Amino acid sequence: MSIEHVLAVVPVSDLQASSRWYETLFGRPADNNPMPTLVEWQVVPGGWVQVFADAERAGSGLLNFAVDDLETHISDLRQRGLEPGDITGASKGVHLSAITDPDGNTISLIGGFRVEY
Repeated sequence: MSIEHVLAVVPVSDLQASSRWYETLFGRPADNNPMPTLVEWQVVPGGWVQVFADAERAGSGLLNFAVDDLETHISDLRQRGLEPGDITGASKGVHLSAITDPDGNTISLIGGFRVEY
């Protein structure tokens, strides 16, 4: 089996309002709107975030983004009017900052993340 893409789905209650919030998060409009209940952003080659209208599941999503410079990403988000949380430490030199969308879905930014095999 060869996996070509990973699609992370974030359930939201109001697609239009959430689309505006995610445009602010990503700093650009959605890359695709394949159906009336779904917008999506390609965040890395082969990796997409889909924001999907699903009021019953809204607020239950969790996304983790490993970023190259956590402090810069937090500063950029604040300049766009979003409020990521304070940086906290985890294990192995990893640092985290979380932000929630209007429904309460949590997006964690991870700095210092290294894949170990």
